[in-house]
Amino acid sequence: MTKQTFGSTIAALRKEKGMTQQELAQNMGVTDKAVSKWERNLSFPDVASLPRLAEQLGVTVDELLEAKTSAQEESSQGKVLALAELVLKAVALAMGVGVVALTIMDEVDPKNALCLLGIGLACLALVQLTSEGDRSE
Repeated sequence: MTKQTFGSTIAALRKEKGMTQQELAQNMGVTDKAVSKWERNLSFPDVASLPRLAEQLGVTVDELLEAKTSAQEESSQGKVLALAELVLKAVALAMGVGVVALTIMDEVDPKNALCLLGIGLACLALVQLTSEGDRSE
């Protein structure tokens, strides 16, 4: 599956139609600078103009917006994974610090301390496994 941004989708469709940015801009009633910004993902066309843009590019509005939706979903998934990794690392750190503090205060028996450290190690193992999965893709 190729990952395309909204701007690259517009550029590819425009080129397939053999149109220049200037020609698309004239057909849309905007400047060629506006089209350039759309294609570089620096701005987004007015929502009311999307049906006309889709018509000019020979696609439906849904097809036109599909690239933007996919890119947003991938971005959201990346943020969730990064947050999960951060939480797992924080739990591992908290378990280690907790065991040290409780041991100094003589408030934990060795069996429970090992259980807490095991939880921390399991969290670190999950972080390692997910980061190895990202590298293999």
